[in-house]
Amino acid sequence: MVERLRAGGIADLAVLHAFDAVPRHEFVPEAMRHRAYEDVPLPIGSGQTISSPTIHAISLELAEVDEGDRVLEVGTGSGFQTALLAELGAEVFSIERLPELSARAGEILSRLGYAARLGVGDGGQGLPDHAPFAAIIVGAAAAEAPGALFAQLSEGGRLIVPIGVREQVLYRYVRRGAEFVRERISGARFVPLIEQPLG
Repeated sequence: MVERLRAGGIADLAVLHAFDAVPRHEFVPEAMRHRAYEDVPLPIGSGQTISSPTIHAISLELAEVDEGDRVLEVGTGSGFQTALLAELGAEVFSIERLPELSARAGEILSRLGYAARLGVGDGGQGLPDHAPFAAIIVGAAAAEAPGALFAQLSEGGRLIVPIGVREQVLYRYVRRGAEFVRERISGARFVPLIEQPLG
């Protein structure tokens, strides 16, 4: 998998090392484990998927995570990207809309020894009480860039987010004072971000 990512253009050695260190098969259902290292998204239950390794790698490379950075992950999902962020040395905060996914991810992360602060809630609102974040990675497609997340970026902070409904585009926003510089990365295909209130 690591060699495939390298051949596909991922050059950040820390990101490649994280993929080498984190066992992806631990984060997929038993029935899917024979496909764990293919470069494809896989179902993880509750109508959700674990993204392909390439999508995770691109997002992490764009996020430019340094050791000690405070990072918000919107959409814990399987917990695989959470583990990658922890492997990179980030202080990870991760929010998930579906309690059953958050609980399962927490069990796997704990068993593998990865530390992260997990919570259940509306990811589109972020975690303002723990802001600012050096990077925010959104793992589901929003109809438009979630405004609440921009305010939670530190100066120079990076927001990685797929935007769109039928056609999606992965963007990176970088905070420069009161401005947010937008960069179009590529077309994408993510599950929708669930943004309605809880309850």
